[in-house]
Amino acid sequence: MEIRAMEQEEQKYTYRQSMQIQGQTGSIGYLRGDFGSRGNEFYTTWNDHRQSLKTEEFQAEFDEVINALRSKEYGLLEGRSQMSAYAGKCPDSAFPGNCGTEYGFRVDTEKHAYLIRCNPVKGDYNFYCFCYVKEWLDSHMKKARQGIRFIDPHYKELFRIPDGEKIVITTGWGEKNERVCRFIDEYHSEIGSNLYHICEFAERMERSGATCEPVQAEPQKNKNMETPSGYPSMCKKTHNHKER
Repeated sequence: MEIRAMEQEEQKYTYRQSMQIQGQTGSIGYLRGDFGSRGNEFYTTWNDHRQSLKTEEFQAEFDEVINALRSKEYGLLEGRSQMSAYAGKCPDSAFPGNCGTEYGFRVDTEKHAYLIRCNPVKGDYNFYCFCYVKEWLDSHMKKARQGIRFIDPHYKELFRIPDGEKIVITTGWGEKNERVCRFIDEYHSEIGSNLYHICEFAERMERSGATCEPVQAEPQKNKNMETPSGYPSMCKKTHNHKER
């Protein structure tokens, strides 16, 4: 088992994804938890994404991973103060999330990747552990590095943006709307909550008299999504939990 700070491109996968992206990344499900009022309790809720991937082998391994992270050897999930101390020793793990500064870690085993988003604040959920088939997740992220293409109806490329960033759509009557964009494959992307072929989206823009442009028109280079602010907040506790 190997643990390290998450890379920027991995941070967005510690939030809920669409069904399409869940399928492509081999998303098994996620564990949400908090350390209770005293900071050393352990209350969790599991949410399935693809039950067919939740094999007995995965479940046994997952228990081992979580128990290891709760041990003094690692300490990341031992308690709220221990999580805060662990994050403090890994400044590269910090990133701006929906709950202020959060901390991201990736745990790798032979077949699975566990992406853990941490928030050591009393009163909030303290961690989310998203579980993936490692080969599927890494393959999807590798393809996504080419960015999301935007073209005109004649297939002329207008611009590209990194996966997870935003465009602003200006309607024919001047209204502006920002949309988070997600890479699906070279010819498809999610724009807001809708899935489009890149040519279909271009034709819709032309028919309606709308235009689109990047919110931040920067060179792509190795830049990935910096702030997953387009995703639904999952911070405040709203459900009862069961102790693991």
